[in-house]
Amino acid sequence: MMISQGIPYSSHIIVMPHLRVQNANAISSPLTHGFPSITAFMGLMWALERRANAAGINVLFNGVGVICHNYQEQVTQSGFTQTFNLTRNPVDKSGQTAPIVEEGRIHLDISVLFAVEAPDWSNDEKQDTDIAALHAIMQGMRLAGGSFLAPLAGQAAQSAPWCIAYESPEVEPEYFKNARYRMLPGFALVERSALITQRLAEIQKQNPQATALDAWLSLVRVNWHYNEAQDTWQHDRTNGWVVPIPVGYGALGAVCPPGTVAGVRDATVPFQVVESLFSLGEWVSPLRLKNAQDVLWYPSSKPENGVYRCHNSYRSV
Repeated sequence: MMISQGIPYSSHIIVMPHLRVQNANAISSPLTHGFPSITAFMGLMWALERRANAAGINVLFNGVGVICHNYQEQVTQSGFTQTFNLTRNPVDKSGQTAPIVEEGRIHLDISVLFAVEAPDWSNDEKQDTDIAALHAIMQGMRLAGGSFLAPLAGQAAQSAPWCIAYESPEVEPEYFKNARYRMLPGFALVERSALITQRLAEIQKQNPQATALDAWLSLVRVNWHYNEAQDTWQHDRTNGWVVPIPVGYGALGAVCPPGTVAGVRDATVPFQVVESLFSLGEWVSPLRLKNAQDVLWYPSSKPENGVYRCHNSYRSV
């Protein structure tokens, strides 16, 4: 069954609440940092699906969402400048000091939502058993290079997974409305690419040669201007907690057949050189989510165009 915009309908939303992640990769792309890329959560979803199927759990994962409750980026701040806390690596085989490779790390307290189809979940006992097994499998996995930690003492019940089940798409908003309160306090990452189009139209009134890149850069920084009527300096950050985010990859060349490129990680699959694709995201309160589709991200592959992208259908109104 499909719902609007070609998004696959999922009868169950699994919520893995308050996952503690240590030393996840905070450098999400060549241009952004501060939180793992949504592609890292997509990779976690696919890896979990493969491990679940190998363990005999018959589930199909359609989408993934994330809510951040707390974070601690491993940085040192001096004035306005922040630098990552780096580690000194052991000496190399020649006894020389190994070079420092800059790595950004972040500790996270997050809830991850998975949209799944589970034909075997005809009764609650089977559903609860499989969800508990999925939660246990995740504890031995990695998220953006970070490790999952056990819940703190006294927080095991708060970290127990739970599920939202729907009989049909029509009842989803009502079910999800009540579930949102269990996701507080926190902020959900959603896509706001429509703001780029709006800002581009505004900029082109002054500069007809402006591009989407100019609009994107304008939105990810704080732009100050002088208001002569009020004799004050004002900024334009009025769109909420908007942030630049990578949302996938764009091809830089044709797909190479398996085994034709030396030094790749897996020589049995095709290889293609790509670069990051950027968009805008926003951190919003779960209470602003009208249904599960607002927080869930879905993969989209268009090899003929060289575009491999994650999509989210959040609408602010």
